[in-house]
Amino acid sequence: MLLIKNGHLLTMTDEKHKEANRRGLVGERLDLLCVNKKIERIAPQIEMPKSAELEVLDASGCLVTPGLIDAHCHVGITEEKKGMEGDDCNENVDPVTPYLRAVDAINTMDAAFDDAVRAGITSLMAGPGSSNVVGGQFAFLKTRGRCIDDLIVLAPAAMKVAFGENPKVNFSGMGKSPVTRMAIAGMLRRELFEAQKYCRERSGGRTAADRVVQSGGAGTDVVCAAGGLDGTGNAAAVPDADPEFDREPWMPVFARRIPLKAHVHRVDDIFTAIRIAKEFGLRMTLDHCSEGHLIAEEIAASGFPAIVGPDLSSRSKIEIQNVDFKTSGVLHKAGVLVAICTDHPVSTIQSLPLCAGLSVKAGLPLYAGLEAITCNAAKICNVYDRVGSLECGKDADIAIFSGNPLEVFTQVRYTVIDGQVVYRQERAQ
Repeated sequence: MLLIKNGHLLTMTDEKHKEANRRGLVGERLDLLCVNKKIERIAPQIEMPKSAELEVLDASGCLVTPGLIDAHCHVGITEEKKGMEGDDCNENVDPVTPYLRAVDAINTMDAAFDDAVRAGITSLMAGPGSSNVVGGQFAFLKTRGRCIDDLIVLAPAAMKVAFGENPKVNFSGMGKSPVTRMAIAGMLRRELFEAQKYCRERSGGRTAADRVVQSGGAGTDVVCAAGGLDGTGNAAAVPDADPEFDREPWMPVFARRIPLKAHVHRVDDIFTAIRIAKEFGLRMTLDHCSEGHLIAEEIAASGFPAIVGPDLSSRSKIEIQNVDFKTSGVLHKAGVLVAICTDHPVSTIQSLPLCAGLSVKAGLPLYAGLEAITCNAAKICNVYDRVGSLECGKDADIAIFSGNPLEVFTQVRYTVIDGQVVYRQERAQ
């Protein structure tokens, strides 16, 4: 058991609390009790009898928040300081590889995991890079542990697809497609067309995505029990339909359990991604979204959320010439659900709160800046039932800061994952 006392809690749940913190991150003085990896109780005062099984942390003068979340990175799959031996991010000889799984390549011994913990980051979404039209399956993970299977919160968590410069450049010298944006879109549409047929056969003739296309609601979730779907909207497997290795990974995508995770920077690529996702009735996140501030109203109308970043990097490619920290604020003002990411190692994982702070400096409201790396990130990654806010019954993933986590001089006092203290500042000095 773990009892956190006297901290100023930002639960990231209460609208009145949000309103009270528009001009600063204050937090309400509350105690928080963790039992069996979960948040058991939150109250103004919790008194517990002394016990060898109880650890008490005094958070007086500190801000207590949900553990921070990076919604898009390549921690463990692009390892630091290991060159090609530690780079398993892109299978860049085949443009379409939906059957690849991040969990088979992520090395939990990558130093970036420890850097994340020291920064108060308790979970992240990691997976393949953007050299391929279809790169494979992302996973949502905790940031402390040795065995990757023990870190998994959700896997598969998304299917990576990429538009624009990266696939063009990667395959341009190989004498095969894609070398144009037309080919990228065409190859993705062909793959989705074939996958859709497969999923219909496996689900008894209809998928959740089919229902969304008919209703015209591609940006929303649909739950139905008709047409070969089970009671949760998932495709029901048909026993006599033989599974195919390279098609089966599309089942959760067309059942709308997981989204496409679309690498998009430029305006035209963002529109192409939206067009294709709506055509097939799929969920999608717009990752990077570097020119999103130029078409904020159109993105809001699409209903798709944005994962913005990495803004803390050089304009190293043509397609990111308009990257700017103002993007998050402009999208937020337009009504888009926004998370902020580092795209580690493009920006280092420990810079996540700094990226959010610089977005606030450029116009994103302060409270929204913290939402972008806590509750919003969890909602976009489909794990808000477990992480992203401080609520009873959720995972006890908690960060304790000396002050506002979006300010550069703020220190992480403690990081807690699954109710265990995994970082203490006094032991790191």
